[in-house]
Amino acid sequence: MKDTEIFSVFFYFCAVKYNYLSDLAINKFINNALVEDIGDGDHSTLAAVPENAQKKAQLIIKDDGLLAGISLAQKIFKVVDPDLSIEIKKEDGEKVNYGEIGFIVSGKAQSILTAERLVLNCMQRMSGIATLTAKLTALINHTKAQLLDTRKTTPNCRLIEKWAVKLGGGTNHRFGLFDMIMLKDNHIDFSGSITKAVQSTQLYLKENNKQLKIEVEVRNLAEVKEALEVGGVDVIMLDNMSNAEMREAVQVIGNKCKTEASGGITEETIKAIAETGVDFISVGALTHSVKSMDISLKAFD
Repeated sequence: MKDTEIFSVFFYFCAVKYNYLSDLAINKFINNALVEDIGDGDHSTLAAVPENAQKKAQLIIKDDGLLAGISLAQKIFKVVDPDLSIEIKKEDGEKVNYGEIGFIVSGKAQSILTAERLVLNCMQRMSGIATLTAKLTALINHTKAQLLDTRKTTPNCRLIEKWAVKLGGGTNHRFGLFDMIMLKDNHIDFSGSITKAVQSTQLYLKENNKQLKIEVEVRNLAEVKEALEVGGVDVIMLDNMSNAEMREAVQVIGNKCKTEASGGITEETIKAIAETGVDFISVGALTHSVKSMDISLKAFD
């Protein structure tokens, strides 16, 4: 890796660590995506559309749900062509219905076409995630539980997918492997026990002068008690437990640390899980299997 690439990765890491929605992180995402899509040129557009043509296009919503990605779309258009003009009709996080218009973009026709697919790919994905997040959040609003996302995201698209979760009313869990300790079943099994894994982690953090929260995954009440006994654990993840087991675990844990429910949670089960008293509920399906919203960008006079 070249020195310039190392510095680029370092500064991107810093942007993500301290604010994953910083201009630096967002612009890097946009530029990488445009390089992937455009390559050495948008030859279809360059071949067919006059260079001086000035046109308009409107974003047409073809589903009901929660719109997400408007701010990102604005940034994409401006990176492609700073002279493009965007008239916003709907805001991020706003409920939308079939047939409504999200925005109107006007300016150089070639620029609009070159940016079109990246804008649509991002907005369709983000709106689908935001819509599902809002739906699940509404099911647990009567409890103290907060809905969390996970690292089960599309490679290189974590930034926009976690952004969409926030727009839908959810809470972001750790962004990556670097900003929180999460000792899952494989870590524990490879270490030998919860006690060994936690103690080794505490020593590692001390030796490396790092202050990261520690979360431990448990599979039964015996492991809950072991996690409490070793101490220094911030969050206990209750993995694939029955509602009765989770309710008992919450009682055993009390205020000693936070609790998180995880494992195959669905729209049908989330309400009852929230009512067990857990602090957090993580749902990988928010990002790994969501249905994108149907959105299109169409030219008009």
